[in-house]
Amino acid sequence: MKKSSIQFNIDLDQNNVPERIQWDATDKPHDTPSETKSISISLWDSQQKNTMRIDLWTKDMPVDEMKRFYIECLGGIAQSVLSSTGDERISSEINSLCDRLVELIRQEKKNS
Repeated sequence: MKKSSIQFNIDLDQNNVPERIQWDATDKPHDTPSETKSISISLWDSQQKNTMRIDLWTKDMPVDEMKRFYIECLGGIAQSVLSSTGDERISSEINSLCDRLVELIRQEKKNS
């Protein structure tokens, strides 16, 4: 059986706030770790029937990029729901929410 791994390395400041996040994976095309500003990991605990989450971002990640990151995460969830369950209605509702959130961001930019 083939095994694959993903590793995250987080450099923290004296207050345990991430300053740098690097990740690497056995199936990644590049041999060196890649840097990122944010990660969001969700795990399903089938015994407890709930989701465990890890959300980290570096202190220098811009707020507008953070908003875009989470909207794109939601869009990915919409695609995952469709792929894993075939539920077009739920997928469509999540995508509609993403569209509304994008519009809110456009309005924020317009008003500032």
